[in-house]
Amino acid sequence: MIRDALRAQAGHCENLDSPFMGRLLRLLADHWPEDTALANKVAHWPGDMSPYADSLPLRIAGGLHALCLSGRDPSLAAAYPPAATDDPALWAALDTALHTHDAFLCDWIASSPQTNEVRRAAALIPVAHMLAARFGLPLRLSELGASGGLNLMFDRFALEADKTHFAAPDAAFTLAPDWTGPCPAPSDLHIADRRGVDLNPLDAHSPAGALRLMAYLWPDQSERLARTRAAIAAQDAPVDRADAIDWLAPRLSSPQEGTLHLVYHTVAWQYFPPEVQTRGTALIETAGAAATEAAPLAWLSMETDGQTPGAALSLRLWPGDHRLSLGRVDFHGRWIDWQGPTQLS
Repeated sequence: MIRDALRAQAGHCENLDSPFMGRLLRLLADHWPEDTALANKVAHWPGDMSPYADSLPLRIAGGLHALCLSGRDPSLAAAYPPAATDDPALWAALDTALHTHDAFLCDWIASSPQTNEVRRAAALIPVAHMLAARFGLPLRLSELGASGGLNLMFDRFALEADKTHFAAPDAAFTLAPDWTGPCPAPSDLHIADRRGVDLNPLDAHSPAGALRLMAYLWPDQSERLARTRAAIAAQDAPVDRADAIDWLAPRLSSPQEGTLHLVYHTVAWQYFPPEVQTRGTALIETAGAAATEAAPLAWLSMETDGQTPGAALSLRLWPGDHRLSLGRVDFHGRWIDWQGPTQLS
């Protein structure tokens, strides 16, 4: 079972431009160390270990990368990018690490993968500008499944979208996805309040939190690593530990006149249990029914919908419960196919 999950994840990583992760995961599948405590823990895993559920392959790979980034295993780090290591040498380093750090890896995989892919902010930025242009109000942000809160800072990232430039004061970096379709125009964007929630939030400024965020990035994607370090330096928004919908309820029940409340999530809602999704939808719709032009509500979703390619980008907007399909986005934000309007009426 774990061998199938590793091979499936290898294909996903290769499709997302990480040949090294493909090699690593296939080596693990071909030579899975049955004599380790890690293998025993995986064999008795109580849930679904596949990439679409508990993502054990990414947990294992993340633990190995953490050994490199933390300096716990210099020999393993020497076999990782930017080094050009052949498969026998890479497996030798992996095999040694799996046996030497067996207890560490068993502990590491107990927590689910946590990434903050900041390139997903390329989808958030134009939507926020479009909302600001429509209502002329500052935005109040509520991010569900925020992890370390890096994408709560999207207004501090610049964006080049085709021929449109979204500037940001003292921008941490500039995102430049492959953009197709029309693009909303930049507007006067102000964030009045920003806050996130996660079942297991990471303090991006603590060594342990930063390590976990960085470990789930892929070792041969140096630009992602550099971008995330820059986003960590810019992050100053609180992320609370709570059930997302329990946390959202009081924020929705106390609308602030003169602000637009933007509730959003990127590749997070799909991991909520069905009953939580149902409860959350009802909660947001109830709040939407009470929204006014002076205190509007927007719900932005970037989630898998069973279609390809990438994730669906959709927006619901109140008052009026307007439903807009904005297009599709690569899961890592490498491209955006904008299919929605460029301004809201």
